[in-house]
Amino acid sequence: MPFQSMLARNNFKVFRNLIISKLNVTSSIQAKRNLNLQEYQSKGLMRQNGVTVQKFIAVQNLNDVDQILNDKNSELFNCKEYVVKAQVLAGGRGKGHFLKSKMQGGVKLTKDKDQLKTISSQMLNDYLVTKQTTKTGELVRKVMIAEALDIKDEFYLAILLDRNAGGPLLVASKEGGVNIEEVAESNPDAIKKYPLPLTHDSQVDVKLAEKIAAEAFEIKDENLIKKIGKEIQNLFRMFVNLDATQVEINPFGITENNEVVCFDAKIQFDENAIFRQSWLKEIEKENEKEHDEREVLAKKYDLNFVAMDGNIGCLVNGAGLAMATMDIIHLHGGSPANFLDIGGAVNEQGVINAFNLITKDKNVKTILVNIFGGIVNCELIAKGLINALKVIDVPLVVRLEGTNEKQAKQLLAGFSDRIISADNLDEAAKLAVQASLNQK
Repeated sequence: MPFQSMLARNNFKVFRNLIISKLNVTSSIQAKRNLNLQEYQSKGLMRQNGVTVQKFIAVQNLNDVDQILNDKNSELFNCKEYVVKAQVLAGGRGKGHFLKSKMQGGVKLTKDKDQLKTISSQMLNDYLVTKQTTKTGELVRKVMIAEALDIKDEFYLAILLDRNAGGPLLVASKEGGVNIEEVAESNPDAIKKYPLPLTHDSQVDVKLAEKIAAEAFEIKDENLIKKIGKEIQNLFRMFVNLDATQVEINPFGITENNEVVCFDAKIQFDENAIFRQSWLKEIEKENEKEHDEREVLAKKYDLNFVAMDGNIGCLVNGAGLAMATMDIIHLHGGSPANFLDIGGAVNEQGVINAFNLITKDKNVKTILVNIFGGIVNCELIAKGLINALKVIDVPLVVRLEGTNEKQAKQLLAGFSDRIISADNLDEAAKLAVQASLNQK
């Protein structure tokens, strides 16, 4: 990317990982808006579609846990070992920590059924902080209690949309149970890719499915190859029928009894297909509770937004420029409060909406507007900015460059008491950092 020479590279990697995980960039395609599921929801969908998963149940209070412990008809009544997982829309749960209970880890194993209630009580209604959340964490409203199974072999398997493949692509690796990005970096030959042709019946040819099992996972046992092939077929059928953009299983495991089980899942859907998947509306409504209020508003306003921990609000056009803006703020000693890409088709009301969104964060001490006008009209941005001044009570640093730049600056000249103008991004970042330091 052309702006990389300006970046503080260590910080850029942190920002990039957080933002991409939030915006859900899959392979070479970035969906404008994807719908995320919590793990118990993903497992429920897989179970409904014939994919093998652990026995599990999601609970939202301790009375639900009591029911599991005392109901002899419950599928979890008599398990050798249990795993309890906090349900939040963020990765890295196992290495996270809770703010109130101080418990380390959002994933816990126990062989003592009586411990289920204690563990659940330390998770429910507490905030889990992980590498993908802010320092305030995500509120845990539900936990998933599942049967823990001994895993003999762990693999990685994902089906996703890929531009280069021209459709669905299956990615498989014999090195599962770990971060696939680390595998790609340290041992790229361990990752195999297989284009999956779309058919009228949403089927993967059984020979291809079994070839994947034998080749990518290096399986020799014929019976096990057939079992894995069947799971691949079921996963692809679900992928197509549910209009998924990604189905990621890690680990895709083999138990000590040679059973094939999908132990952990991440499934995303294209919102453009929601008219065919009406049930998604209910899940989306339920998961709105898990999102920051600002992220819910961002979706309503059709803005790409990620909340962060800093005190300098950012309003930028373009995802790459937005990431560069945040990193240059950090380079000059400041801390960005958000990632906000208003896009190329924004109108005057969209600018006002963006400011309304930023000012929801009471930690914001100043706002940096960085617009490079190509498709975006700088004059339009200036008009929206002027109309939004009534909701802004912090210093405003503005850098406008490109289409109708001159007209925009003439409009803003009449508000020099409210607006700090900058000629370039580096100057704008320095001014924004200084303004934030001057605020109490």
